Parts: sequence; structure tokens; C-alpha cells
Amino acid sequence: MSASLAGPFLEWRREDALAPAIVLAVAVHVALAAALVLGVSWQNRAPAVVSVELWQPPPPPPAVQPEPPRPAPAPQAKPEPRIEKPDVAIKEPPKPKPKPEAKPKPKPKPVAKPAPDETQAKRLFAEALQREQQQIAVERERQTVKNQLARDAASAREKAINAWTGRIRGKIRGNIVLPPDLKGNPEALFLVTQLPTGEVLRVQLVISSGHTAYDEAVHRAILKSSPLPKPDSPTDFVRELKLTFRPVD
Repeated sequence: MSASLAGPFLEWRREDALAPAIVLAVAVHVALAAALVLGVSWQNRAPAVVSVELWQPPPPPPAVQPEPPRPAPAPQAKPEPRIEKPDVAIKEPPKPKPKPEAKPKPKPKPVAKPAPDETQAKRLFAEALQREQQQIAVERERQTVKNQLARDAASAREKAINAWTGRIRGKIRGNIVLPPDLKGNPEALFLVTQLPTGEVLRVQLVISSGHTAYDEAVHRAILKSSPLPKPDSPTDFVRELKLTFRPVD
């Protein structure tokens, strides 16, 4: 019985307690919305501006006392200017008479030049060309003669040097003592350095004959033949001579 009574009683008590809770929640939400609306409207309100003007009038200017008037100076009488008359009247020089204008001379009429003659121009050109060709031919002939004279001089000098070296070789050959075991006809080449007086300074074996005794015999003969014969003309002198020697020459 107690259980059956307790069920309806508890349901009634739960419904009575739920109504005030709903009313309280609605009131709290309304109060929160009003607080938000009032806060936003208070922050958007422009602040009041207060302006204060500070101004003070300037001090009055000092009073200026007027100066007493000065007396005007008395006017001084000016002396009258004295005009002196000249003793002799100066005559003005006579003005020059204007010269008559010179009439311009008439310009001479240009004289027409005659047209150049082509025949005369061609003749002058041919004469100039002929003179140039003649000059070239003369110069060529002169160079040919000059070269021929140079060749003749070189040939004559060569002949003179050959004759001179022949006399030197003949003198040296007369002083050579041939070794007894020499066979064949070997050839030896020597370089002889001499003074213009013919005195021998140095003897150098360039190409050996292959026979040492024969080479030494020629070397001694060259030194023994000093001084060597002189050339016929001092201009044909040669300081270094290449001389060849063979036993049978």
C-alpha cells in the first residue's frame, strides 16, 4: 500500500518543481540579452569633446610724443651768372661737297672656251707612255749592266783567290813529309786562320784523311810555311781559308 501511494505523490512533486526551474532559466536568458544590448550601445556612443580657448589681450602700445617742428632755413640769394663774350668769332670749317657716285662698270661677258681636242689629248698620252717605256728600258739596261759587272768582279775575285790559295797550297805541299806506310790518295781538309801579313794563327783539322800520320804531317807543314803568301790585291784577302791536301795531286 505504501508503494502504491508513493508513486502518484512523487510524480506530482516532480511536476511542481519543474515549473519554477523553467521560469528561472527564461529570466536569466532575458537578463543576459539585456546586458549585452546595453553594453554594445554604451560602447558605440561617441565621447563628448570639451574645447577650452586660452586668450589674453596684448598690452597697449606706448604713447609716442610728437617732436617740436624745426624752423625752416632762410633762402639764400643766388648770384647771377656772368656771360663773357669771345674776342674772336670762330668760323666753322666748310662742309665737304658730296662726291658723285661712281657708276658700276659693266662685267665682261664670259668667253666660251673651245672644246678640248681629243686627238691632241691622245697624242700627248701616247708621247708620255712612250717616254715612260723608254725610261723603263734604260733603267732595265742599266741594271743588267750593273749585274754583269758584279758577276765579272765576283768571277775575277774568285779567280784571284783561287790563284792565291794555289800558291799557298804549293808552299805547304813542299814542306809535307809523307809517311812511308801511306797507301792510296787520301784527302784531308784543314781550316787555316791567318793575319793579313800571312802569319798563321790556328790550324784545325775539319775532315781527316783516315791516316793519322798523314794528317799530322800536313799540320806540321802548314805551321812551317808561316808566313803564307799574300794575295795580289789586299781586297782579296780572306782571314779563314779551307785547304784540301792529297798525297798525289
